[in-house]
Amino acid sequence: MPEECCAVILAAGEGKRMKSNRPKVLSPVLFKPMLQWVIDSAHGAGVSGICVVTGYMHEEVEQYLANLNAAGTCAAISHVLQPERKGTGHAVMMAESFLRGHRGENVLILNGDAPFVASNVIDEALKDHVENGNAATVISAVLDDPTGYGRIVRDPETHLISAIVEQKDADFATLAICEINSGAYWFRVDDLLDILSRIQNNNSQGEYYLTDAVKLLIECGKKAAAHTTSEANAVLGANDCLQLNALNSIAREEILSRHMRNGIEIPCRDGVMIGPDVKIGSDTCILPGTILRGATVIGCGCTVGPHSFLSDCRVGDGVQLNSVQCVNSIIKSNQAIAPFSVINQNIV
Repeated sequence: MPEECCAVILAAGEGKRMKSNRPKVLSPVLFKPMLQWVIDSAHGAGVSGICVVTGYMHEEVEQYLANLNAAGTCAAISHVLQPERKGTGHAVMMAESFLRGHRGENVLILNGDAPFVASNVIDEALKDHVENGNAATVISAVLDDPTGYGRIVRDPETHLISAIVEQKDADFATLAICEINSGAYWFRVDDLLDILSRIQNNNSQGEYYLTDAVKLLIECGKKAAAHTTSEANAVLGANDCLQLNALNSIAREEILSRHMRNGIEIPCRDGVMIGPDVKIGSDTCILPGTILRGATVIGCGCTVGPHSFLSDCRVGDGVQLNSVQCVNSIIKSNQAIAPFSVINQNIV
């Protein structure tokens, strides 16, 4: 990170279509809440100060954050409440006090239900933002089918943003644009604070939109640009369980492929699910029906499966686990655990 940075994560949405008794941002993708994916991406890009804007079932989200802070595995995360959900601009207004404590910095705005905005994309967008002296930088993507997304309209001469136009407000020519707004932004904190109170809700929804912050900065003569990522998945979120399943499928295939490129044998993918934080040593073989989750670490030259389940375990080298369930345990090297064993909080 070339400069001091902070982040505001928008996590107030209800997600009615999920039909769930938990906040949408705590819905899991490969056993890990979407909000945690977003927090990890921000931390991975070197952002330390994070404020989460809570709303629907805020007590659960705040308890989740309290547990993270108590674990001490990352810098403390603060939160503010958005008591009424009046749009993305309104959510950022709730974090005004946090922003005032970070004057002179750049702030990253992320959606808590968009888990695939990767650290490298955040970092690359910040470099563009700083090097080009932008007041605002929108992370954008080009989609074959941009239906439903806000379009990035660029000035033909400067290539800077001239407008962000929502689908419902777009004319025929604008609808033909395939570059879309991901909902992730970098702002200079001072510039954002200067116009934050001027965002209006003169629209059919009566909401305050963060895209209007970009519009106001342009009207003030400030530079607003778009950093286009080739990672189209960065724009994806989930509004119902079908979309959540799609996110799980995308993450699963990407993680399995990454492990195989790193020398892990997965001869058949059937029923194999590996969480994003699992680490596996070379020459280990993962057989069908195996689920690995949490902070599990597996050594080299192991055979795990078929039909094994490991959560938050540490496994040494050369271990054989056939139809074994293991939770919060340590298995030393060169062990062959009897099939159908259940190991819980033990050292074997």
